[in-house]
This record gives sequence, C-alpha cells and structure tokens, in this order.
Amino acid sequence: MSAYCPECDAEIDIDSADAEIGDELSCSECGSLLRVSNDSPLELEFADDDDLDDDDDDDDDDDEEEKDEDDDFDDDEDDKDDED
Repeated sequence: MSAYCPECDAEIDIDSADAEIGDELSCSECGSLLRVSNDSPLELEFADDDDLDDDDDDDDDDDEEEKDEDDDFDDDEDDKDDED
C-alpha cells in the first residue's frame, strides 16, 4: 500500500499489515517526520502537528502576559505625568 507525503507529495510505500494509526516514519525524499493518521485509506500527517498546536497555545498565553506588563508600564507613565 502507499500514501503520499504531505510535505513533498512523494509516494511512500508502506506494508499495510504493519501500518497502524500512530506509527511514525520519515519521508525518504524530504526527511519529514510523518505519522499514520488513517489506515483505510492509508493517510499520513506531520508527526509533530500535535506538538505545534500545543506550542501555539503556549505562545498565546505569553502574548497575553506581555500585554498585561505593557499596560502596567503605561499606568506608571501616567502617574509621573500627574506629578508634574
């Protein structure tokens, strides 16, 4: 059985008897780390997709914290203006 790399569209031959959802492999053409996402029909996805989604959520939290810090800084400047 074969599936296609989502990065470079190379055809990847996989023994369907050995392929289970969650199995990881790398594309021989581009080297992308892939995971079997479906076994009928056989489909591949990037193995680190889930990790990237988690990282994106963490980045959003960091952005909110930075925004809060910026707001605090602005308040301090306003206080200084009032003193003058």
